[in-house]
Amino acid sequence: MSDLLLQPEHAREPMLDSFSDESNPIGLDGVEFIEFATTKPAALAHVLEMMGFRPVARHRSREVLLYRQGDINVIVNAHPDDAHGATHGADVPAIAAVALRVRDARAAYRYVLERGAWEVPTHPEAMELNIPAIHGVGGSRIYFVDRWREFSIYDVDFVPIPAVDPRPRPVVDGMHFFGIVQYIGVGRTYDWLEFYQELFGIGVIPDEQRFGIMPAGKLLRAPALHPENRFMLQVIEPEADSLDARERLHRIGLGVPDVLAAVRALRERGMEFVETQAAHTERRGAITKTYLGGVVFELVHSEAGA
Repeated sequence: MSDLLLQPEHAREPMLDSFSDESNPIGLDGVEFIEFATTKPAALAHVLEMMGFRPVARHRSREVLLYRQGDINVIVNAHPDDAHGATHGADVPAIAAVALRVRDARAAYRYVLERGAWEVPTHPEAMELNIPAIHGVGGSRIYFVDRWREFSIYDVDFVPIPAVDPRPRPVVDGMHFFGIVQYIGVGRTYDWLEFYQELFGIGVIPDEQRFGIMPAGKLLRAPALHPENRFMLQVIEPEADSLDARERLHRIGLGVPDVLAAVRALRERGMEFVETQAAHTERRGAITKTYLGGVVFELVHSEAGA
């Protein structure tokens, strides 16, 4: 990733007080962005804007937009080859990638490849960054990013949209990235727990520690160089009688200090939430309806940095 930078002084983040150790082998420090692939970017944009995200920059050479609110970045990739590949030709948007912040992207990449990760060949065009990536669940990608502060990947690959605040405030005070939910195949829990533990140091938390209103599966917590950047993973096997056993990244979890207030604010923007006996809004959490056949957000009671 660093080989295309024109300013060597920005090759990576300044040296931090702590680096990787046995509990954080790749120097993980949070999630930089979540990427959706879609053949219908305008429809997905409408859903994202109801959730409070705003488009702030366009990719220099691809049909890709950066959406943001607060410190949460969402990429919408409608580049034809990427969108059709990630969605398998369907009209349903898919979470196609997660970008992990790490101290040194090349070192992290080498570390995970040495432990069995499958590399994703990249083909950057002129003046594009070569961001290393490995294969994740269901054909998704896991990127490694080592620049995200004063000089970031967006300064190279994206052009700001004129007259738009590049750092729009979240529509709900205190909203932050909480985690991501992954659906896995029957009997695959152990395989995925080993994958995340061995490559990233992401460990299982006790079953009695639960968050939100959807307690199925196993919960994992990622280490971070800075505690406020930790995030959660939830891996869920299908029910025995389920007709859909596809492995995939399913939904994004957003932490908010007051779930009920957040739901009220988002409903005013047009967002609808599931209200059934099995899943309904409460102080612990809430889940949106499924939009466009596959776009879901979950709200979880969480103080930023807690």
